[in-house]
Amino acid sequence: MRSKIEPMKKVAKTVRRHKPLILNWFKARKAYSSGKVEGLNTKIKFTTRKSYGFITYRRAEIALYHVLGKLLEPKMTRRFY
Repeated sequence: MRSKIEPMKKVAKTVRRHKPLILNWFKARKAYSSGKVEGLNTKIKFTTRKSYGFITYRRAEIALYHVLGKLLEPKMTRRFY
């Protein structure tokens, strides 16, 4: 490294360390929008917030599948008359 300035050395090391990720961003050419990821994250957080009253983790997981994949509701294990 030719620079004698410490902050510049730090920047150069950081860029070298993240070089594959930086190049990958240019290869993708913004093909993926972060808006979709943020929307998915919002749905997950909302469903998780609603599922605090569930007894088991499996039921919360089924609620996530139901909301995110728009799946059919599973058969009830208990019958209500």
